[in-house]
Amino acid sequence: MSKTDVVVIGAGQAGLSVSHELSAAGVDHVVLERGHVGETWRGRWDTFCLVTPNWTVRLPGGAYAGDDPDGFMPRDAIVAHLESYARSFKAPIREGVTVTALQPTGDGFAMSTSEGELRSKTVVVTTGAYQKAYRPAAAATLPRGLYTIDAEKYRNAAALPPGKVLVVGSGQTGCQIAEELFEAGRDVFLACGRAPWISRRLGARDFVSWLVETPFFDLALDDLPSPAARLVANPQATGHGGGHDLHYRALQRLGVNLLGHFIGADSTRLHFANDLAESVAFGDARYADACVLIRKSCEGRGMASPDLPPPSLFNAAAPPSVDLAGFGAVIFTSGFRPDYRSWIHADDAFDGLGFPITNDGRSTVVPGLYFCGVHFLRKRKSSIFLGVGEDAAIVARSITGAVAARATS
Repeated sequence: MSKTDVVVIGAGQAGLSVSHELSAAGVDHVVLERGHVGETWRGRWDTFCLVTPNWTVRLPGGAYAGDDPDGFMPRDAIVAHLESYARSFKAPIREGVTVTALQPTGDGFAMSTSEGELRSKTVVVTTGAYQKAYRPAAAATLPRGLYTIDAEKYRNAAALPPGKVLVVGSGQTGCQIAEELFEAGRDVFLACGRAPWISRRLGARDFVSWLVETPFFDLALDDLPSPAARLVANPQATGHGGGHDLHYRALQRLGVNLLGHFIGADSTRLHFANDLAESVAFGDARYADACVLIRKSCEGRGMASPDLPPPSLFNAAAPPSVDLAGFGAVIFTSGFRPDYRSWIHADDAFDGLGFPITNDGRSTVVPGLYFCGVHFLRKRKSSIFLGVGEDAAIVARSITGAVAARATS
């Protein structure tokens, strides 16, 4: 059984950011990655691109420095950026090593990996914000012969069987896939839920430029109305075509069939709740909240607020059921859930939703265990390019102090 003092699990933006900060502090460590650098990004669909502008890529020592800061990097460019970042500081990565189990031992950790057993004093888990695809219970009612996949398996419209497509889930991913399928000539039905939205551009600036000047991205978990609120979708928007609005009104104008949330199927029909109006109202309320933040921020800085028009009228009429005949595929884009308990043997280290219980990324239950890149780990921006570096620096400082203390004890 080999030993390494500090192990980072995962070589995405979080793992690489932690590695960069540990390397800068002279802390010996290794990064284990089940696939290749940026593996999760590699698995996105063919036309995937960032929803936040390129300038938000602010990894420590690896900020975006290209010629299109207001653009939106496509999938392969994101992977290339992460690969270049890893090379820039010679990140000590071991690719193709899967960690299948992590067991606290009292004086550290024992890890079962695809290359044998490994022991370590400190472990940083950076396996991504979105780990296990979630399907509502109603998914089990679909006919066995109907082609059904999660968003992570979707690649392009041509790879789907012919026919109508039902997309279940209307966050950023669901809306983007629905738009792409419609533009590919498919008859698309979108089962809608509660998701916030905002106009892509407000005045002459992208909405992210406005929100980053407010407390929006710095909102902490304790600021939420309930722990479950961390599962609310990100604002509906897209970076395709230079970025544009992609909320319910935009999709309805396009021609996508909007429905209430999916509640089940029988042998002949798909059934939906009568709640499309409520879902739209939820998104409109979140838009109003964002407008208040932007106005207050502008007032505080003595500048004029951009024009923030109220939502336009919306036709919330939607059928309660749809004939199954003619449907070729169902794509679930209904979010993700944490999957730590399936391989980290410390159940009490996680809350009721499966998220790690931490303080500044350090487990408050298991000594020596850290997390980075978790949604709302410290703030709303904790898992995205805009904020992961901030958390990585805090985690690395804590580890550096612990390593120094062990060396002098």
